[in-house]
Order: sequence, then C-alpha cells, then structure tokens
Amino acid sequence: MSEAYELSDALSRRDFLRLSGSGLMALGIPLRWTNKALQTDRGQMGRVVDPTLDIYTRPSWASAKVKTLWRDDVFEVEAAWVGDPIPEHNRIWYEIPGLGYGHSATIQPVRDEPNEALHDLSGPRQLAEVTVPFVDARWSPRDDSELAYRFYYGSTYWITGVSQDVKLQKWYRILDDKYTYVYYAPAAAFRPIPMSELVPISPDVPPEDKFIKVDLANQWVSLFEGDTMVFSTKVSTGRKFGREYYLTPVGDFETFRKRPSRHMASGNRATGYDVPGVPWVSYIDEIGDSFHGTYWHNDFGVPRSHGCINMTMDAAKWLYRWTHPVVLENELQVWKAHGTHVNVSF
Repeated sequence: MSEAYELSDALSRRDFLRLSGSGLMALGIPLRWTNKALQTDRGQMGRVVDPTLDIYTRPSWASAKVKTLWRDDVFEVEAAWVGDPIPEHNRIWYEIPGLGYGHSATIQPVRDEPNEALHDLSGPRQLAEVTVPFVDARWSPRDDSELAYRFYYGSTYWITGVSQDVKLQKWYRILDDKYTYVYYAPAAAFRPIPMSELVPISPDVPPEDKFIKVDLANQWVSLFEGDTMVFSTKVSTGRKFGREYYLTPVGDFETFRKRPSRHMASGNRATGYDVPGVPWVSYIDEIGDSFHGTYWHNDFGVPRSHGCINMTMDAAKWLYRWTHPVVLENELQVWKAHGTHVNVSF
C-alpha cells in the first residue's frame, strides 16, 4: 500500500473539501470521492506543459523514476492522489495508467472532444474554444502549410470564416487579435461558444456591491457581494524572471477593460512569453496586468506570472462573467471608465 493510498484513505470529509477547494478542483479536473483515491471522470486526459515530465512509481519524489514524457505528450488520467507534503501549495499527483504518477504542476487537464464544423458564420466573427489537447494553426488551409502556432485546450479565438481543402476537410479562418495575422486550423478542434454561456452572473447585484480581493501572500482571489464571499480560488501572480521582477501591482484597481480572447506576447526568449488565445481576460491597469485563464502551467498557489493573475480556465471565465463592464456578443473587447473594484494586497 502506497503512502498516498494511506493518506487519501484516511482523509476526513472535511479535509477532502478543504483540499478540493484549494488544490484539487481548482486544478480543473472533475473528481469524485472513493475509498481508493480521488478518481477522475471518464475521458479525462493530461498534456505535458513543460519540456519534460518525470514519471514515478508512486506519488512521491522519493520513489523510483521510471519514465520521462515530453512536452505535448497526451495521456489518460485515471485518478488524482494527495502525495508528498512538499510542495505544500500543490500536493496533487495524477495517476497515468500503465506508466505511474506525474506531479500535477506540469500537466494541463484536457479532453479530446472534436466538434462538427460550421458550414458558415452567421455574422462577421464567432468566438470559439479549443476542445482537443492541441491543434496546429497554419498559414494556409492545408495540412502541408507552414506551422504558425500550436493552439491548446481551453484557449479561445475569433473565427472569421470557413474554408475547405481538397480532402473536403473544413478549416476555420482565425484572426490574430494582436498582430492582425490570419491563421487556419482544422474546424473540428473548435467549439463555437454560445452567448448563453456568457450571460452575466449576479446581474441584479449593484456594481458597487461587487468586490475582488487578491491575497498575494496566500495566492488566493476571493469575490464578494457585499459581505458575502461568492467565489474563491487559488491563483498565480507575478514573480522574478532572470534579473527582472514582474510583480503584480499592489493597491486598488478596477476591471475597466475585458476581452474574451487575447494573444499575449512580450519580451525575449529568456524572460518573455508568446501565448495566443489567452481566455477570459479582465484587465486591472493600463500596462496589461489582468485576470485570465492559463493553459501553460497547472501550478496555482505560487507566483508564476509576469504580473498578471493566472487562473484556471473555468475560474477566469466565472470572474469574467461576474465582473463589470459586460462584454456584448461578438465584441472583441469592452473598455470603460469604471469596472468592478479590485484590491491587491499582501
């Protein structure tokens, strides 16, 4: 019997709820309680987000390393285990059938759910999200066209047209909202997002009664309606990269600008980033610091960003829908003088 088995079998229901809120469900994997482990729903998969991922015989750094997986390797996830007490902010390991255990920090929870392609668009553009582990975007609607970017599960994009290649495969024409480039990607990888999923949350609550608290010391974000906390989740805020500090600013702000998709890029190879399709962006200042969904790591609870407030996709979408101002259907963004109050402090 592994140490993780003994630990998770001995967890009380109260402990399970605490761990779920702070480190399990916040990671994006649906879980259910059994006497064996915290098992995932059928169809749950994982994708390696770092250059490599080491696989161990047990959910412990002290166990034997049996295999190394590489970036963008995709595999089934059978269960989530509470493992070593270190790192304290993220004790979750994923069980990979037939291989062993990998620490969750470098595994993006994904699914593989292709979609039926649209024949055409009803308007000038359609917001869509990637519902497969990844898909390659190219400069032309052909499999042999040069690769432009790789788009990842949960990222969002603006579709502006539908094409078909000689093999009768449908491709979506995708607008790059930063560089105004045009890419093409297989349509089956994208799910058009209906406006019904983006209706505001708590629209009857007066805007002045909504308040967001960002706790940098504990890497938590909490949302309040008056004195009642209505949502809370682990996050990752700014840190040092190389010799430069990219800290999340402290003080009072507002979510004055929002957009459902953004290509974010800045800096150089050593300290910079280039990530298309960042979903559910709610800005708090004019230099670009924002709340947004994150697909390039799964290590919430410790500083990891260039100043933004990294969240899971679902958490960022919830905050995006709850905050003011409201982004109307098919709007690329909204930018107003005021939004929901945000306090960032230690």
